[in-house]
Amino acid sequence: MNLLGIDHGDKRMGIAASDSLGMLAHPLEFIYAQPFDKFLKRLKEILAERETDQIIVGMPRNMDGSIGPQALKVEDFVAVLKKSVVIPVLTWDERLTSVMAEDKLREAGIDAREAKKKVDASAAAVMLQDYMDSISG
Repeated sequence: MNLLGIDHGDKRMGIAASDSLGMLAHPLEFIYAQPFDKFLKRLKEILAERETDQIIVGMPRNMDGSIGPQALKVEDFVAVLKKSVVIPVLTWDERLTSVMAEDKLREAGIDAREAKKKVDASAAAVMLQDYMDSISG
């Protein structure tokens, strides 16, 4: 199953994808969130290129598991996305994925300026990998 992960952000959306075996997630790119029609156009291109079967959107819950303002934005985004694409869209807990992605980029020796460009897609990959691990185990 070809999966696509989205790390929702107000400015940028991080995009990650599963490998052809469905075992590993890897960062693809980020897409600017606005204008939304331009975001959606690029997202649909990626979905078609990768023959995506399902989209997983990171849900930024608070540390206690509750829903905060950012999660409400993601819920609105998911509602619009479900009306805009024909493949299934679901959410997955993404607490601390950006922090983990930043740590991994730093460990890889990527400088802060370059890491800032890559953290969105990397966070999407961390979240997607967590989802994939949960369904395979």
